[in-house]
Amino acid sequence: MTTILLIDDEQRMLNLLSLYIEPYGYTCFKKNSGPEGIELLRQQKVDIVILDIMMPEMDGWTTCEKIREISDVPIIMLTARSEKEDIVKGLKKGADDYLVKPFNEEELLARIEAIMRRTSRTTKSEDIIKFEGLLINQSTYQVTFQEKEIVLTPKEYALLGLFLKNQNKVFSREHLLSTIWGLKAETEDRTIDSHIRNMREKLRQANFPVEHYLKTVWGVGYKWASSN
Repeated sequence: MTTILLIDDEQRMLNLLSLYIEPYGYTCFKKNSGPEGIELLRQQKVDIVILDIMMPEMDGWTTCEKIREISDVPIIMLTARSEKEDIVKGLKKGADDYLVKPFNEEELLARIEAIMRRTSRTTKSEDIIKFEGLLINQSTYQVTFQEKEIVLTPKEYALLGLFLKNQNKVFSREHLLSTIWGLKAETEDRTIDSHIRNMREKLRQANFPVEHYLKTVWGVGYKWASSN
């Protein structure tokens, strides 16, 4: 059964979220603060985190950062503010999606279902991508290099998969934002640059020679050069 961790300092919102979600077969864990949610994640595997931003003890951005230190679980952030800067900030901290309050039940469920479709496919031979010792298992969302696991966030994973499936193709930042984030081109390019930088560092730490393949195309975007 799919499990969802709800983190919000307002008990009314926790109850409302679980009221929306649980009739569709999901199990909800409800926590009133970031530290409580993080502690549960250390003890319990969950499939999705729905995280409020405006919390007094530890805000959602900080909580998101802390979660990313221990888990790559998909995170949907809730915000009462629709400013572009807030949305971009959440994505940079490692969130996978966001919802602006007030939202309706259908929108919330659609976003949960979209995440579950990406994370619950059965393993098939075509789900394995191999490149110079780098292996991506698209059914388990695991990345390894020479059998050493590389823990990527869902967005970093999606970027790496897109590059490896489209070697030598140049992707503009606008195209990456639209494809991976579903955001419009006017969103700040630094969102992409930040995730690319983090992904490069993780591959580098695993001794994968990422500089030979992931290239910056100045003034345009990025490409993954083939090994040929």
